[in-house]
Amino acid sequence: MATLSQCRDAVTQLNLRLDGLDHETRHAHVVDRSIELLLRDLDVALRGHLRDGQIVDVLECTPGGEPTAQIRLTMTSDDLVALVDGSLGFGGAWASGRIHLNASISDLWRLRKML
Repeated sequence: MATLSQCRDAVTQLNLRLDGLDHETRHAHVVDRSIELLLRDLDVALRGHLRDGQIVDVLECTPGGEPTAQIRLTMTSDDLVALVDGSLGFGGAWASGRIHLNASISDLWRLRKML
């Protein structure tokens, strides 16, 4: 099981990856959205905003209640780290149920392009 610190590092690494996208890809696929990463094994949610091509204002929260984020990803801490480091593919993890996504279809397609 990954630590909360490793998960925060993964968010930082994801921001670096988003930063490296070319302008056209970023403009087409990175839109402003509220985002929540629910880490089942740590019983914590990281909530923030995808804004200007970065995940910002990330807060640790206790999970629960109705999802309010426009994009909500539910996974284990290990899956978050593996997804960001490239050892886990988003499409396969989503199709197999390792990652659950609560978002619009258009956001799903955008996430596939970014991850």
